Amino acid sequence: MSANKLKVVIFLGTVRENRLGERVALFMKNYLEDTDHLVEYLDPKELDLPLLTNPLHFYKDKTTAPVVLRETDVKVRAADAFVIVTGEYNHSIPPALSNLLDYFGSTAYSWKPSGIVCYSPGQYGGMRAAMQLRPLLAELGTLSVSNIFGVPQVDKSIDPDGTPLNDRMERGAKRMIDQLDWHAHAMKNHREKYGTPS
Repeated sequence: MSANKLKVVIFLGTVRENRLGERVALFMKNYLEDTDHLVEYLDPKELDLPLLTNPLHFYKDKTTAPVVLRETDVKVRAADAFVIVTGEYNHSIPPALSNLLDYFGSTAYSWKPSGIVCYSPGQYGGMRAAMQLRPLLAELGTLSVSNIFGVPQVDKSIDPDGTPLNDRMERGAKRMIDQLDWHAHAMKNHREKYGTPS
């Protein structure tokens, strides 16, 4: 296993019935694996975390926290970068996404970059949610790269198993991931050489 491979955690942001985000997350997972990344995939539907009352950093003794929280925290902390897959609910961020992100403190995310992948069945591709997601990610300490990969008409762009249905999908993913990789390698090298601010 190459030491230069970046570890990327994908956050899927929806639990809604008949959700379209799963196909987008699967496409990104396949793309990242095909381009030599190590990928962890966090699906709030599978994690089944309740509405947030106690984030992990509220536990004085972390061993008393639910196992799913502790295991997920290890994955988040091990990451070099994050890919956030978000739909758009009422022109905003899906509640399942902010609920999942907020379970982990900023020390789990800080000094690592993120990339936003947004989607919708309509023509705007979830961009209104992406604009609201940027300040949340910044507050968590994982600044998002400038390129946002928006997927309009998602049901016509990616099939349910994550297979792209047009050439734009691979081109759009590449533009965003190229930026993410550059920042992730730079931040990883700097963390390893100089550490992080206290």
